[in-house]
Amino acid sequence: MFRQYQEDLEYKILSKYAVKSKESKGRKVPESDCEIRTVFQRDRDRILHSKAFRRLKHKTQVFLAPEGDHYRTRLTHTLEVSQISRTIARALRLNEDLTEAISLGHDLGHTPFGHNGEDILDKLLSNGFRHYEQSLRVVDLLEKHNDMNGLNLTDEVRDGIYNHTGNNKPYTLEAQIIKVSDRIAYLNHDIDDAKRAGIVNISNIPEEILEVLGLTHGERINTMIKDVIYQSLDKPAITMSSEIQKATDQLREFMFKNVYLNDIAKSEDRKAEKIMTDLFHYYMNNLRDIASKEDIETYSGEEIVKDYIAGMTDRFALKQFKDIFLPLPWDK
Repeated sequence: MFRQYQEDLEYKILSKYAVKSKESKGRKVPESDCEIRTVFQRDRDRILHSKAFRRLKHKTQVFLAPEGDHYRTRLTHTLEVSQISRTIARALRLNEDLTEAISLGHDLGHTPFGHNGEDILDKLLSNGFRHYEQSLRVVDLLEKHNDMNGLNLTDEVRDGIYNHTGNNKPYTLEAQIIKVSDRIAYLNHDIDDAKRAGIVNISNIPEEILEVLGLTHGERINTMIKDVIYQSLDKPAITMSSEIQKATDQLREFMFKNVYLNDIAKSEDRKAEKIMTDLFHYYMNNLRDIASKEDIETYSGEEIVKDYIAGMTDRFALKQFKDIFLPLPWDK
């Protein structure tokens, strides 16, 4: 069968450090194999066809509800992470299908209104909110596959989604690629969007950073990707050289100071906080508006409201706020 041919081919062409599809730790609920696709190809397809993935196109990356057509959204960010991670995985002869599946699913749990939305929910919930935990909850429970709760993904993809950020440590090199690709993607495309918004110019970025990473968008991405590849080739870890890592960390510090915490980029955050806070308290007092009797008996009120609000797009959150809290004009 086609799947068996691909599985056998992996042993011939992939690195000894690559995860082989045939050696996957498997799914929580065992399934029969597909005749055509490997387990990681099936995971990629399930994520790609999920509703949560489609909603990413209307979720903020950095600039809340921008009018311009060319600002990144959570979806375009995800696609850029996928492209970067696949380039690295292919060069290192790691499992490209596994890498792609993790990259497409890594941000499914993000809230509306970008990281500001995450911070708001984190304050409202007694146990806090972390988008990587919510991303795993999306694929494990909230999405459906064959009329069952959850997408029943492989352990490798689930681990990569959960451990794609912060100090979390994934156990596959494919997932480690996502951690570095995520940073490469957002640092560079956020510079591009910040330039478009008139917040920064390239001349604002310290010269010592540009001398190392490059003057243009393409040069910087190329520098980072090539460095990761050459530093990680035939090694049991995904790393950058000390020089490129230092410049990347300096660029991240610059972006936080001048873009992510900039008054212009944050100008609408206060409004977003009111929208999400008011919606949260309303739904906590009106669970029947958003949940079935069975769900109310099964999950806590906070879990129900968290899942509902985190799954919203920016525009759906705005619509719900308008419908619930703003008076309708009397036109009769």
